[in-house]
Amino acid sequence: MKLLYNYDKEYQTFEGFGASGAWWAQEVGGWSDTRDDISRLLFSKTDGIGLRTYRYNLGAGSKESGKGNIENPLRRTESFETRDGDYDFTKDSNAVYMMKQAVKDGADEVILFANSPIERLTSNGLSHCTKSWIFKENLDKKNYGEFAKYVLDVTEHFINDGIPVKYISPINEPLWKWTGGQEGCHYRPKSAGAVMRVFAEELRKREVLSGVKLSGLENGDIRWFNKSYTESLMKYECVRESVDGVDLHSYFLKPVNLPFLKRTDYLRRYRKWLDKKYPDINVKISEWTHMKGGRDYGMKSALVTAETIFEDISVLNVTSWQHWIAVSEVDYCDGLIYINLSDKSFETTKRYYATGNFSKFIPYGAVRFEADTNDKALKTLGFKKVGEVIIVTINTSNTDVQLTLPEKNAVQYVTDKTDDLKEYKIGNGIADIRAKSVNTIIFRGNRI
Repeated sequence: MKLLYNYDKEYQTFEGFGASGAWWAQEVGGWSDTRDDISRLLFSKTDGIGLRTYRYNLGAGSKESGKGNIENPLRRTESFETRDGDYDFTKDSNAVYMMKQAVKDGADEVILFANSPIERLTSNGLSHCTKSWIFKENLDKKNYGEFAKYVLDVTEHFINDGIPVKYISPINEPLWKWTGGQEGCHYRPKSAGAVMRVFAEELRKREVLSGVKLSGLENGDIRWFNKSYTESLMKYECVRESVDGVDLHSYFLKPVNLPFLKRTDYLRRYRKWLDKKYPDINVKISEWTHMKGGRDYGMKSALVTAETIFEDISVLNVTSWQHWIAVSEVDYCDGLIYINLSDKSFETTKRYYATGNFSKFIPYGAVRFEADTNDKALKTLGFKKVGEVIIVTINTSNTDVQLTLPEKNAVQYVTDKTDDLKEYKIGNGIADIRAKSVNTIIFRGNRI
């Protein structure tokens, strides 16, 4: 089998990979014996998988108030506002520690995202909507300005503290009704656009935030209402000038991949619409996780993760891709690393290493070019930057194959049931691609 490629046929310029600190950083940040190890595993290029982006959860204050229907205490957050309306930036100290440590370890892009406005500003005084208000919004128009002021004040504080905040995302999954379980706020498309307009206008006034962009609207399903929320994001000129892409979540909830309706069909449909309506706007995946119960440490979930990344990059042409929570304490396929609260231990997963096949080796500014093979079981991506070529190929079959490369000398990193990003030298131009594996192949040449 041969690698088929065309270096001259280029697609998007890629920015990098990331993950969220939501729901775990406020716990792990207090683990003095292991917190730095976990950060290095996630954000260090040398000692970890080199995630570039850290998403900091800007909380609504449900932890302090104790109000609302949120059973899991780790899903409650602190806000920086005090009772007298001032700010206390010693709050949320564990989560702030993990954000700062991520930056020390290599993350050079921080995104502040809010699941809900702070409780003082919501209509029901809670960090989520009320069950009797199905699909009713929980932020009154009169409080849009105060919401923006709070978020931008916090952003200024972090910027002045040396944190590389590049984006602010004030709205998260606005489609859902959010009646409990976590902080959340529903917005109709029209209202979401109006909130972003207020944020954009406030952002313009703050010179210290001149390098900060808005991101949104982080719709929660790849199938529904992406066009509506995208149009609301693009409605106002000041918002268009304050964003550099559309951020959305790559979930595809049940029913999944029916024979006549596959996930990739929705990706293609939305991409086609974007190319016609907004041809110059980038698309970024700001959240995805394998929505399946139970802890999975093995290759089954790792291959789902790798295939999703492949689809989003190759079909939707996304310019960045961010996992949901980086660390999980529950029995669910939602963390790259699992933690155990009872003894403060942690364990890596094959998802972690498979993500590393992308994040550790595809550098910021790499350009995707046409790359494929003549085997449908192999899903292949090609990237290039300054004389370096990076090939990522996923073998979903039960059969080992050999892949002929355009260069004799290369390095291959393998994640499968046996290996975790293990390095192999290639001297004959042929890469062994094992069954059920994720592989990164790197070769260098001045002509590239």
